[in-house]
Amino acid sequence: MKSIKEIYRIGNGPSSSHTMGPQKAAQIFLDRHPEAYKFVVTLYGSLAATGKGHLTDTAILDVLAPMVPTVIEWQPKVFLPFHPNALRFDAYDKDDKQVDTWTVYSVGGGALSDGTKIIGLDEKQNRDIYNMSKISDILEWCRKTGKTYWEYVEACEDSDIWDYLRHVWQVMSAAVKRGLDNEGILPGPLALTRKASSYYIKAKGYKDSLQSRGLVFSYALAVSEENASGGEIVTAPTCGSSGVIPAVLYHVHKSHDFSEKRILRSLATAGLFGNTVKANASISGAEVGCQGEIGVACAMAAAAACQLFGGSPAQIEYAAEMGLEHHLGMTCDPVCGLVQIPCIERNAYAAARALDANLYSNFTDGIHRVSFDRVVEVMKATGHDIPSLYKETGEGGLAKGHKLVI
Repeated sequence: MKSIKEIYRIGNGPSSSHTMGPQKAAQIFLDRHPEAYKFVVTLYGSLAATGKGHLTDTAILDVLAPMVPTVIEWQPKVFLPFHPNALRFDAYDKDDKQVDTWTVYSVGGGALSDGTKIIGLDEKQNRDIYNMSKISDILEWCRKTGKTYWEYVEACEDSDIWDYLRHVWQVMSAAVKRGLDNEGILPGPLALTRKASSYYIKAKGYKDSLQSRGLVFSYALAVSEENASGGEIVTAPTCGSSGVIPAVLYHVHKSHDFSEKRILRSLATAGLFGNTVKANASISGAEVGCQGEIGVACAMAAAAACQLFGGSPAQIEYAAEMGLEHHLGMTCDPVCGLVQIPCIERNAYAAARALDANLYSNFTDGIHRVSFDRVVEVMKATGHDIPSLYKETGEGGLAKGHKLVI
């Protein structure tokens, strides 16, 4: 299992799989062929189906078009075997002769694969640094050593992990603050009005219990709206679910005055849980539906919150299990192919559910029947059983009947 840095990628929205991944792939191919006279990029499956709304073509053209003429071709009905988010790059010389072709897959969270391994990482980044990839095994390690999850992360990661997580926390916090200040309409044909600032102001007028929930909503909306506008965010584990963890941690940091050190440790624990899902299932909405994005984000946030509020390793695992279990079967059905409806609202609700999972777990002794690892297995199987209509193609569910952005 690789570094949790691969879960927390810093970049611009609106989509890690549709924007960040393809843009990175375009840069890799351009670096290979700086002498090319023309590029043709073919998008397949889910990547093509909602690529316009996710700004996939813009992300690719921003890299390639300033250098040489570039053509984008769309094949939304063609699904390549390895992953539904596939793209092919073709380079041509001055005689219009094809000199190279490269097929690559954007597998979620901004990561790329050639069908056998993650690419675009150096040897150090690409190595497995965790010798355990199941939470049950790590939980047993915690029992034997008396340590907790963040200490396992510290033992496995390089010494710069805390500096990296500090930067992650700074970017998350900045996205919340920007989102609370910004007003107006989000880009795209839905003409969706930003809500974060109004939720924040209204929440301040309520008594403590309702105010707390309203503030969490406002923080999640703030980051999700920044993501939808192409702002800088952190994948946690994806762009589409990037509002959940910042909302929970920003809220408890403000309301309970947790130190930065404790926040960073909770981020480490959250990253560990997200990492195990990525290693054993998927965090890609195109592959397993929104359960792999919002569901995993909720689990990660629940684990982080439970740790901050003094949960034992068993209680933390239980909180994460509930966060994911209660999102099983959630479809990925973006209206008009935009990361707006229902994505933004789902971030707000998942943040609230993460806090509920923490509270519920802390009332227990941590003993329960269904393990987090088992829910990850079920999520993977469920995701594979969900028809492609409901996996980021913009054709089924809430998206049905809405014309995709062209």
